[in-house]
Amino acid sequence: MSVTLMFQGTGSDVGKSLVVAGLARALTRRGLRVAPFKPQNMSNNAAVTADGAEIGRAQALQARAARLAPTADMNPVLLKPQGAAGAQVVLRGKIVGSARAREYQQWKAGLMSAVLESYERLRASCDIVLVEGAGSAAEINLRANDIANMGFARRVDAPVVLVGDIDRGGVIAQLVGCKAVLDPDDEALICGFIVNKFRGDPSLFDEGMRFIAERTGWRPLGLAPFFADAARLPAEDAFGLRAGASSGEGGLTIAAPLLPNIANFDDLDPLRAEQGVRFILVRPGEPLPAEARLVILPGSKATIADLSAFREAGWHIDLAAHIRRGGRVFGICGGYQMMGRRIADPQGLEGPPGAVEGLGLLDMETVFETEKVLKQVRGATIAENIPFYGYEMHAGRTEGADCARPLLRFEDGRRDGAASVDGRCAGVYVHGFFADDSLRAGFLRDHGASASDLSYEQSIEATLDGLAEHFERHLDVDALLELAR
Repeated sequence: MSVTLMFQGTGSDVGKSLVVAGLARALTRRGLRVAPFKPQNMSNNAAVTADGAEIGRAQALQARAARLAPTADMNPVLLKPQGAAGAQVVLRGKIVGSARAREYQQWKAGLMSAVLESYERLRASCDIVLVEGAGSAAEINLRANDIANMGFARRVDAPVVLVGDIDRGGVIAQLVGCKAVLDPDDEALICGFIVNKFRGDPSLFDEGMRFIAERTGWRPLGLAPFFADAARLPAEDAFGLRAGASSGEGGLTIAAPLLPNIANFDDLDPLRAEQGVRFILVRPGEPLPAEARLVILPGSKATIADLSAFREAGWHIDLAAHIRRGGRVFGICGGYQMMGRRIADPQGLEGPPGAVEGLGLLDMETVFETEKVLKQVRGATIAENIPFYGYEMHAGRTEGADCARPLLRFEDGRRDGAASVDGRCAGVYVHGFFADDSLRAGFLRDHGASASDLSYEQSIEATLDGLAEHFERHLDVDALLELAR
């Protein structure tokens, strides 16, 4: 019979996703069959499963850590914020509607049955389910009908390990404060705690660990040092992007605007990992850097709203100057849509029905449609016949003269992308293809950078192994297994 252990946090970005990923790899290496599970996630960084379902990117990474193919059951409820329209609700990988925050609170009770069904299917296929909570365990204002944290834990009688983040400060108050505000029946499920992201001499926090244990009655399960290589792994949400806005010191400078509703931003990770690239994420209020030879417009969950924000930031003026200097622009999905002459949303999928003027970099128009394309794809570049893999995740249909110059050819014969007559402005719908080493090397050569010898997928595997070893050293993994039930 399989057992379960749930990891909840004192807040967002305390490292819950990494703890589950690292332990999933560690326990898999011990010979256990591990399944990751997150009842409810809120993120615009998503992945597509082999059968065309949409789940949080973090759960796809955790599945990879457990050496499993990701499935919709691993993240049965995914909320995707989309600006003025609230959040899109994805149930078992498919869109079921949109709701604003208050409206969604009424949805939750009806979603619990689907969450439990997915959980039971995972339990039947593994030795241990590692469950990740969402946000903070102590969000008592959202406790009614909760499906993400204690509401789920209570329904399945899951033991809970609470994770606190010492790097942001106040970890003692974080953990002891959770004890103080939780309902006694919820608090009774917490069996231990982890202090994550420690820097410095661990002996200096011995008294802190003892104090937390004494005040809460919870078992201390480890003081985990900050794992710097975590930056190599896809992030769950855009919170961390703002902390690491610039990377690399290479000869090719690439800039990308940090849009309010940026989505599937792990598209950029392989380029950010390149030694020959200086990659700059440009925050609102900062200009697009004049030294950039390439500007990438990333994906967006609210393309029209982000296009408005792009203009409000003055980036359209910077982009025009960039093009006059001979610079290039490349768009991915929502960023690709922005590059056209016009974007129409006749059904009001992102906000009020209507149409807006695009950036006019490509001769094409996009119309939003209700049917969403969710598909893993393989193919080759048209110019150089370089194989690639990736995935489609979009609800727009794009047509126009520049679409007669596509960039990619899929195995099923379809084409994707468009390019301007001079080739300096181009874009595609496909996500994830920069992870392909051959394609990325060719792309960088086309933009004046030396060919890369980075093996991106191998670097992800090595980082997951390193994360597993990190937690084996600093957490009491044997005790965690004993606490699972």
